[in-house]
Amino acid sequence: MADALGSRWARAGHEVFVGGRNSGRAAALAQRIGAVGFGELGAAAEHGTDAVLLALPHPVAAEAIAALEVPLRGRVLIDCTNPVGPGFALLTADGPSAARRIASAAPAAHVVKAFNLCHEDVWRLTPPVFAGRPLAVPLCGDDEHALSVVRQLVRDLGCEPLNAGNLDRAALLEATAALLIGLWVGEGADAQAIAPPREFAGGGRA
Repeated sequence: MADALGSRWARAGHEVFVGGRNSGRAAALAQRIGAVGFGELGAAAEHGTDAVLLALPHPVAAEAIAALEVPLRGRVLIDCTNPVGPGFALLTADGPSAARRIASAAPAAHVVKAFNLCHEDVWRLTPPVFAGRPLAVPLCGDDEHALSVVRQLVRDLGCEPLNAGNLDRAALLEATAALLIGLWVGEGADAQAIAPPREFAGGGRA
């Protein structure tokens, strides 16, 4: 996700800085996507004046963020993680969402849940448009300024942002990801076919 989204944002004119737990991998990614620099996670948090993308596996995300609480103060923190485990189970079903756990680990950051419903290869498309319709990206967050920043990043990918509610509703986005991944990968199904066109969604037509 860091590769796919970072490369697209770099091409859109953003100054992208890569932070990683492995300096060698961070350096290679920075060179590949045309980033302005690379370093440890803390360096990336300090550089991200517009936004910081959290692209770590769910099991380590909250712990890593807790160690970055100070440099993340006041930052827009984009959470694209998915707490999906074996059998496409939702790992957070009995507790707070992944987004809420991340927000608790860095309470002074402004967390926005986004970009979690699609495989990384979708974000490499330039742009992600299907049958003439740009991909819609639902966003959940509590801070309007943070949401406006992420909306622009969505539009810079050629996509359309959708208001999905406050951060408490991020649990629904994460559950949707578990469902869709299970249908796409586990069943080989066309998961998009489960939703009718908008004009039929409210039962207004027979």
